[in-house]
Amino acid sequence: MQIVKYLIAVVLAAFAVQASAQVHQARGQYTLSYKDSVGTFGRKEAPTEIKQRAQQEAALRAVETYYAEAGQSESANFDAIRGKILENQSRYILDTTVISETDNTKDLQYSVVVRASLHVANLRNAVQASSAVAKAADGEKSALSFVFVSRQVDSTKNYDDRVFKRQDSSASLTGSRQDRAAVSEKTSEGESVKRTQVSTHGSASQEVDRSVSISAKSTVTSETGGSTVSRANESTWRVVPSANLNQVFIAQFSQAGYDVIEAAMVESEKFKVSEIEADYKSGNDLQPKTLRSIAAGMKEAQIPYIALGTLDVGFPAKDAQTGLVRVSVTVNAKVWDVTRPIPRTRAAVGPVVYSGVGPSEEEARGNALKSAANSASQELSSRMTTMGLR
Repeated sequence: MQIVKYLIAVVLAAFAVQASAQVHQARGQYTLSYKDSVGTFGRKEAPTEIKQRAQQEAALRAVETYYAEAGQSESANFDAIRGKILENQSRYILDTTVISETDNTKDLQYSVVVRASLHVANLRNAVQASSAVAKAADGEKSALSFVFVSRQVDSTKNYDDRVFKRQDSSASLTGSRQDRAAVSEKTSEGESVKRTQVSTHGSASQEVDRSVSISAKSTVTSETGGSTVSRANESTWRVVPSANLNQVFIAQFSQAGYDVIEAAMVESEKFKVSEIEADYKSGNDLQPKTLRSIAAGMKEAQIPYIALGTLDVGFPAKDAQTGLVRVSVTVNAKVWDVTRPIPRTRAAVGPVVYSGVGPSEEEARGNALKSAANSASQELSSRMTTMGLR
């Protein structure tokens, strides 16, 4: 029984990934006035044709909402295919469900909110068909190459904080001493004469009074301070084999109308894929020397555009819904134009996170990489379409 449940979970997860890639749920709202559709003595409620028209417009708003959430470039693409959607709405909107509706008989307005199921693949095909590169003749289509490196953290070096402490102390002592001495002396003398005798007597006394008063005051102040210096962690990466991803990139860029050439076919003394992989093993940026070699190699092969990027594979975790293994992939990608003396970036994507699930870490990683590669190449193609590149 447990095996059956496990297999069902795997099938449902795979179906959910595939379905979500082709069908997208979006909401749309529209309000329509029917003042001109109701006579003076007619029934004050929205006619059937008004409701149908409002629901169709709401479904179109759902498509517009989908493109608005996808970003600025996608919104521009919606404007290019709006007419096609109006002409054949059922091709791009699979079904609509009315969530709520309000008939305001006082103002004679009908409002409706619908949830629409959008055929994403057909929408993208319509965008690509209307692009400049798709309309160009085969001999006029631009060549495009690509290098995407799939990688995973191999090791991370953590640095302890450097702590510097300082203590400043000061002390002051004040004191006073007061001495006082008082001396008093008393003397007395006398003489008596009796007949033939003379006698004398005397006395002396001395008193000494001494007093000493000492006072002292001491003050000690102390001040402490310091600083803590933190250093960012350093990570090294290992390349994850993903040769099957080349098919995804080729399919998407070719469908967008470009003449796709694999990077391995362009390698020369000036341009080597291994140099790009070596840079991405140690960091997120390509070295200036590597960038110059890419530009030189593409110009030598007469390829105006090259797509570069990384697909960073995260560590596996358990999916809360299915209990399967979940792996996330973070994408950073760009399209480089080398037709001018100084190459420049024409389109960029990321960082964007995509996830995949599967019964094992390997299958979950493969699904996540495929989803990331598919979405990244589609987004780059859409942005290039918006810019009119061909």
